[in-house]
Amino acid sequence: MVTRVHSQPQVAQPAVKNRLRVLRAERRWSQADLADKLNVSRQTIYAIENERYDPSLPLAFAIAELFETNIESIFIYHASDAAQ
Repeated sequence: MVTRVHSQPQVAQPAVKNRLRVLRAERRWSQADLADKLNVSRQTIYAIENERYDPSLPLAFAIAELFETNIESIFIYHASDAAQ
């Protein structure tokens, strides 16, 4: 008799984390407010904040410019997460 061990499938973690929700909250902007400022949908902001969508490079630059900071202080790449 062969006993098989079933392991849970590994869910890949997002390779890019972000601080968008924190920065937006510091300014007391709603997702809709931020979306309007960036000319994107509120759903796009929601998806970025929940790390379900990585913004395009032009959008990432626009976000950084709006928050008067650099991209690296908003979006953090974790190479170890991408390798999973």
